[in-house]
Amino acid sequence: VKANMIKGVPVYHVIGKGRTSGFASIFFNVDDTYESYFGMEDGKPYKFIRKINEGGYVKDYEINFDHKKDTAVLNDKKNKKTYDFDLQDSIQDLLSAFYYLRNNYDPEDLVEGEAVKLKMLYDDEGIFDFKLKYLGTEILKTKFGKVECYKFRPLVQSGRVFKEQESLTLWVSNDDNRIPVRIQADLSVGSIKVDLEAYNGLKNQFKIIMD
Repeated sequence: VKANMIKGVPVYHVIGKGRTSGFASIFFNVDDTYESYFGMEDGKPYKFIRKINEGGYVKDYEINFDHKKDTAVLNDKKNKKTYDFDLQDSIQDLLSAFYYLRNNYDPEDLVEGEAVKLKMLYDDEGIFDFKLKYLGTEILKTKFGKVECYKFRPLVQSGRVFKEQESLTLWVSNDDNRIPVRIQADLSVGSIKVDLEAYNGLKNQFKIIMD
């Protein structure tokens, strides 16, 4: 996470990358890069970049959000097209949504089985109704020790990458940091599990359960 400025607005710049490796990449290669610039104070997205290659399915998007006019312009660089969208309340992109949820929702107030809903824009298909279902808490065994986590299931797009809409599961640490500890997904070809390998610069102590 880096600090930046967009049109005089202080923003955080976050980059997320996803790639298949090893045996799975022989059958279905994924090479995705996402970038989000969202406000330090309001948490709103101001720019979103999406460059993906999923088994030959390629997209190269840049979305610029204008919250004063409540509009967004999506630039499809691959096909040299632009799309205009009218923004709605609580609009987020794929990356800013995680930080928005972390800062605006206390899992202690969530009801197991219920979902948090957001409006999301990241594609030329328009604004997507995003849901994040809360599944309670679970203790995970990690390389750092046992960690109590909140368990969530985001609603994803089934098809090219994911088997079903509920194919992705996310575990977030049950402490003041609320950092991702594990991500697990059932893909169209195989499955993946990503565990937290290292952490630094946390504002709060990372809570480990000692036996």
